[in-house]
Amino acid sequence: MVLALALIAAFQLGSWAFHQLTGLLINILIAFFLALAIEPAVSRMATRGMRRGLATFLVFLGLTVFAAGFVTLLGSMLAGQIVKMIEGFPGYLDSLIHWINQTFHTELRRVDVQEGLLHSDWLRKYVQNSAAGVLDVSAQVLGGLFQLLTVALFSFYFAADGPRLRRALCSVLPPARQAEVLRAWEIAVDKTGGYLYSRGLMALISGIAHYILLEALGVPYAPVLGVWVGLVSQFIPTIGTYLAGALPMLIAFTVNPWYALWVLVFVVIYQQFENYMLQPKLTAKTVDIHPAVAFGSVVAGTALLGAVGALIAIPAVATLQAFLGAYVKRYAVTDDPRVHGRGGSGPGGPGMLTRVRRLWAGRRSGGVRRP
Repeated sequence: MVLALALIAAFQLGSWAFHQLTGLLINILIAFFLALAIEPAVSRMATRGMRRGLATFLVFLGLTVFAAGFVTLLGSMLAGQIVKMIEGFPGYLDSLIHWINQTFHTELRRVDVQEGLLHSDWLRKYVQNSAAGVLDVSAQVLGGLFQLLTVALFSFYFAADGPRLRRALCSVLPPARQAEVLRAWEIAVDKTGGYLYSRGLMALISGIAHYILLEALGVPYAPVLGVWVGLVSQFIPTIGTYLAGALPMLIAFTVNPWYALWVLVFVVIYQQFENYMLQPKLTAKTVDIHPAVAFGSVVAGTALLGAVGALIAIPAVATLQAFLGAYVKRYAVTDDPRVHGRGGSGPGGPGMLTRVRRLWAGRRSGGVRRP
């Protein structure tokens, strides 16, 4: 009884600790896959005589400079467009009131609409809720920055101390198992790199497609918006598509409200094309898994780990599939028509389709053959 109670207490303690450390474990998992993604670049620089720590630092520095420059350019563009939209809001309101008066034969005035909005209960409640939610938003921002720092720190150590980590892991395993671990590590690096390559390629295609649309509509900052749509829609799972499409719609609205509708329609249509045609084919070629398996792995990863699971599901499944494929014994497939999707012979002789073909061939030659 004492042993059983001790086991139950240990299980409860382990379960409590696991739930408390779930956030940290997810961050470590993200950091591990990020380290696998930059492993080829770090290893290439290390083979040329550079220390792995310095090589990892240079890779992270390049990524940080690119991200900071892109965010700065995007922030300045967004701030300018918001100011422009606020300055042009009276004109939009006048156009809307004019259209309503002509269509419904009313006599609305902008002053009446503005006073109604300023003294409305909805606006007062919205301001109160926004003021109360400032602290919550600040706490979420600080928590997000702390998680980002945690992921960056762990991924740096995983990439810089990759050989030491592999040696430490292999030192507790027999030689046969060591080879399997190193093979799995190599496969994981290859599949993660292939997955990022496919994502980068889809981001390039998406950015070019949206850039062409925005340039045709005359929307300002079309190149930057194209890059924004490509990167955000591909590297932020689940909500990335909505975030990517919202900003071009906002900028297009400042030019012409109808342009925002055109952008929305294009984003929805392109998203369906990407989900059902482009993404499965590219993922199957670069990561070497079936499109149905790729789609199912994303759904399963989302159900298990949310957005993080959707992001790392495909490289994880591809790694597992490639690793198990080396140990699954395969046999030669028999030469049977049913393997190729054609009807085979039944117990009484040729199949129905074969007999119909023979009968038709006999009639065309002038006589009727017995099937």
